[in-house]
Amino acid sequence: MPKIDVADRLLERFLGRPIDDAELAPLLSGAKAVLDERDLDAGVRRIELNDTNRPDLWSTAGLARQLRALLGAPPPAYDCFSRPDAPLPSEGRVIEVDAEIEPVRPYIVGFQASGPAVGEALLVDLIQTQEKLCWSYGRKRRAIAMGVYRAGRMRYPIRYLAADPDATRFAPLPADDRPPEEMSLRDVLARHPKGMEFGPIIAHHRRYPFLVDAGGRALSMPPVINSAGLGSVKPEDDDLFVEVTGTDLSHLLLATSIIACDLADAGFRIRPVTTRYPFDTPFGREVTAPLAFQEPVHVELSSVGRLLGEPVAAADALRSLRLAGVEAEANGDRLTVRPPPFRNDFLHPVDVIEEVVIGRGLDSFRPTLPEEFTAGRLTGIERFSRRARGLMVGLGYEELMVSYLGSYQDHVERMRLAGDAELDGQVLRIANPISANYAVVRASTLPSLLRCEEASAHAVYPHRLFEVGKTARRDAGDDSGTVTRTHLGFLYAGGAAGFNDVNEHLAGLLYYLRIPYRLRACADPRFAPGRAAEVLVGSRETPAGRIGELHPEALEAWTIQVPCAACELDLETLASS
Repeated sequence: MPKIDVADRLLERFLGRPIDDAELAPLLSGAKAVLDERDLDAGVRRIELNDTNRPDLWSTAGLARQLRALLGAPPPAYDCFSRPDAPLPSEGRVIEVDAEIEPVRPYIVGFQASGPAVGEALLVDLIQTQEKLCWSYGRKRRAIAMGVYRAGRMRYPIRYLAADPDATRFAPLPADDRPPEEMSLRDVLARHPKGMEFGPIIAHHRRYPFLVDAGGRALSMPPVINSAGLGSVKPEDDDLFVEVTGTDLSHLLLATSIIACDLADAGFRIRPVTTRYPFDTPFGREVTAPLAFQEPVHVELSSVGRLLGEPVAAADALRSLRLAGVEAEANGDRLTVRPPPFRNDFLHPVDVIEEVVIGRGLDSFRPTLPEEFTAGRLTGIERFSRRARGLMVGLGYEELMVSYLGSYQDHVERMRLAGDAELDGQVLRIANPISANYAVVRASTLPSLLRCEEASAHAVYPHRLFEVGKTARRDAGDDSGTVTRTHLGFLYAGGAAGFNDVNEHLAGLLYYLRIPYRLRACADPRFAPGRAAEVLVGSRETPAGRIGELHPEALEAWTIQVPCAACELDLETLASS
């Protein structure tokens, strides 16, 4: 979960008054946050935020905005937002987009902020917010990358180019105290620390994104690094240009709105900037940011009462929503909520009901005892799984507990399954993941084992790892189109690890489970050719899993330097054999 450092003085500035920990702690629950650490000497609080759907809270200004609402302040109004059908005048502040950038990194939006000197504390907080948005919400800059520049020294129109990486040169922000050094875009990826970290996002393209002003002066090389000139913001700067590039325009617009509202709360005047595209976008060929694109959400009061367990009057619901920082109105039995421009997490009427709960406070609900009593007990498959766990520990294996969600890269590409009609087609993808790291529901436990092995190269070999957990895959025969199974996966890694080692452990496991088995050779892209087999169990020889030596290309993709053999079994099939 995201954690942010909040300077006491900056928080007091946004709140308009001091606040101590005793008053702050209960208010933080309304922001789904907790006070994690306190540094009295530095005057800094570390706040842990437990809701990844609220990136607007990942800054001191955003957190203070939520706290002000909980203290009774009305929701803030901002006059700097365009609507899709009513853009504000940008007065010549324009970003021109190169047609060739579309297949590389197609979208860019921005705005200008003019006001008091930004100051050291606000600049540090702005950089922190920028990094949190780009790292978590922006999938480590793949989906969102943000730059802040010295607007007083640049000239419009800004040009967003698809640049020749060898012919285009600029001086990036240095990684240390050394003076800036001019280098080509390709050299930045090869030699600069930020280029080596974020360069893989764009390195496979023929041209790289590049941002310059009307005078040809470099702003940045998105999503890698700002220039050492216009991209080096100082605490004394009072005129800023903020741009966001990425692959999803609505995500970019939300990130832009968050920063615009934060700077507006800090006393800056937000000036719109129009981006002109030579290709179609979800918001047209001209997009003026900041842009409020959120649609109203409706919910019936009867639905609110039904979910909360007691009737809720319209006046009470509106009061609770205001305390949650949300504007709403009632028309008979219907509530209409207008999401603020810095939020895009109202996807369903239930989200409105959650805001009613937050504004009212969980402590206000009268606890009731359950009307029915039921006794719990272990399921058959859980009892069988526990037997299997005990046997694996007896065979010298260490158990893992990992997430059931993962990245497409880990579960498909690194496993050599991309394009495989059977195995790739089974993987369930999440339609709108908040992060690429949690974009698929796993269909196999093997990627989890290999991820752990990848991080364990420093440990003495051999390594024996296992996991028992849920997997899910597509199944046209099921009413839901998917099926969830309990799998056991185990991995043996070491200089002499091979098929026979894992087969010995498989034989021991199934012997003590009293399940006869035999192996049948099979082809599986995860395993080396001729070194993979299907596990057939019981008198009917039902397929229950696969065993084999991991393919060298799969091991290379996981940066594993030793041979590995593995086996994965469907415990539900074993239990019923």
